[in-house]
Amino acid sequence: MKILVVEDNVKLAEELVKLLNQEGYVTESVNNVSSGIDKVGVYQYQLMILDLNLPDGSGLKILKNVRETDSDIGVLIVTARDNVDDKITGLNLGADDYVTKPFHKAELLARVKSIIRRRKSGGSNTISVNDIIIDTMSADVRVNSNIVNLTKKEFDLLLYFVYNKNRVVTKESIAEHLWGDDIDQSDSFDFIYNHIKNLRKKISKAGGKNSIQSIYGMGYKLSEI
Repeated sequence: MKILVVEDNVKLAEELVKLLNQEGYVTESVNNVSSGIDKVGVYQYQLMILDLNLPDGSGLKILKNVRETDSDIGVLIVTARDNVDDKITGLNLGADDYVTKPFHKAELLARVKSIIRRRKSGGSNTISVNDIIIDTMSADVRVNSNIVNLTKKEFDLLLYFVYNKNRVVTKESIAEHLWGDDIDQSDSFDFIYNHIKNLRKKISKAGGKNSIQSIYGMGYKLSEI
């Protein structure tokens, strides 16, 4: 499995290459639009991690180029947290998913694996963990065939646990993922506990097992049962 990282932040690019290589992927990196277009035109990659803010233009140019050539490469967009228009444009051009900066490496890695899994399964957007089935496109959540009605924050929280299954996630990382920079305005993490309590309650009410565990002094973990 070969991955191309297009990122002009040298330190971040090096960290991503190291992370992905440790997972068994063959990973290369470039730092601008022209090099990215050259690379995907000559070599075959299964996935591209694409930063949109590059020194010689927008990474969307690379995305448009690969889709016009009917390339089957999976594309994970990396974009600024508040750049909604670029996210929408990227998805409309054929990107598979996006992650916003700053991001946790575990989340990026989970999204990489999810894209690869979906492409191998013919484009399925369904993720299953234990008795929970999630459709990431329709935001439909089912437990034992029962529909679970979640708020936007609860859905995002559940996805974050699923993307980091079997990993301990801290309250700080959850807060940063769900609220971004706005978390600085809060003086406690009580709201996280309330969201997790409600999420557990809704899953249990639908007949699901409580697989979101509290890890004392560390955070929370969704474990595969």
